[in-house]
Amino acid sequence: MRRIAVVGAGQAGLHLALGLRPQAPGSEPHSTRGAPEPYDVTLYAARTPREVRSGRVLSTQVMYGPALALERAAGLALWEDRAPRITSLGFAVADPSHSPGGGFTALLDEPAQSVDLRVKTAGWLELFEARGGRVEYGTVGPADLPGIAAAQDLTVVATGSGPLAEVFARDARHSPYDRPRRTLAACYVRGTRMPDGLGGPHVRVTPVAVDGTAAGEFFVLHALTLDGPCEIVLWEAVPGGPLDVWADRPGPDEVVKRTLELLRDRLPGEYALCRGMEPTDAGAALTGALTPVVRRPVAEVAPGTYVLGLGDAVVLNDPVSGQGSNSAARAAAHYLRAITGHGGEPFDRTWMLRTFAAHWEHARHVTAFTNLLLGPAPEHVRRILSAAARHPEVAHRYVNGFADPAGLAEWFMDADRADAYLAAAGAAVPADGG
Repeated sequence: MRRIAVVGAGQAGLHLALGLRPQAPGSEPHSTRGAPEPYDVTLYAARTPREVRSGRVLSTQVMYGPALALERAAGLALWEDRAPRITSLGFAVADPSHSPGGGFTALLDEPAQSVDLRVKTAGWLELFEARGGRVEYGTVGPADLPGIAAAQDLTVVATGSGPLAEVFARDARHSPYDRPRRTLAACYVRGTRMPDGLGGPHVRVTPVAVDGTAAGEFFVLHALTLDGPCEIVLWEAVPGGPLDVWADRPGPDEVVKRTLELLRDRLPGEYALCRGMEPTDAGAALTGALTPVVRRPVAEVAPGTYVLGLGDAVVLNDPVSGQGSNSAARAAAHYLRAITGHGGEPFDRTWMLRTFAAHWEHARHVTAFTNLLLGPAPEHVRRILSAAARHPEVAHRYVNGFADPAGLAEWFMDADRADAYLAAAGAAVPADGG
């Protein structure tokens, strides 16, 4: 039996660890047929299930159809019947003065869902232990990696925060930013109202500009938290701008208070919808910032001893594109196939590099799309969004691109391809985007 360590118990690390410890067919309601034989897997987690559930929220997340299918196939879609089914995405579109103007909403081809990672992480940790996996609880630092890796056939590091991720060198070719592009503030709430015309759970996005300058974005989405369905509000604030009021890391009540103040002043329509909201619990808020980065996937932690990075440890994107959990699921599923398909061959540095390179063929599209959204919108993107407000076909294609950003390379990411698509769709707009 091959020994594998997974360091980090988030979306990617738990998905991989559970895939390496499949339950016997028929032993659980979500059995995985034809799964590989179990590996001797040790999972390193910072907190116990009880600590996770009683702590603060870990992220915002929207998982689209393809990522949900990966969880479903692995027998991990434990909350599928309880979480709201997000059926549409709506976007306000900035007019030439950069204030919210017209907009569009389109249906998703497959429903999306958002599950509080406190719920998912705690549940998956318990499931992993029930499947016979071993969990070591506590903090792991860079100094611990040589000893861990020396005792294993393969060690995978799946945490993108703190000093542990720094063992992987920054890849400057794919990392254009050296500081955060957004300051983040999220709160899980109840009491928001749906806009007229939206008949069910959804995601809506509104850009905010002040005096003609982009200041960030405001998101509302439907989710499942510890005690049932809820909504999530999220600010993506340009650092130093008028929406960046979160440096003191306020708690849930204060996040709601400041959110309502910002909405009243900047987005009165959203204020009317959100004015009755209240936090779901004492840990419902999360504030902070991250620097988007792509890191080298393999680190030598001792002479001749290597570890492989997974998920946010090596590809960390800003949440503005809503791709974090989706990318983590894809990465975990890909690594699992690579591991179980490798037989008894050594998990050497060459295998590690090839495994990540194959995953990067998809992940690079996610990174390119996210980085595009973090900067000023190119003229061709402004033309696409203007066309989407007038042409449902364009709106539908853009909205469903969030489910798999790789497809956006065919028409959205390049000005010539975008204009060719708009012309073919009868949705061309003037070059100034008007």
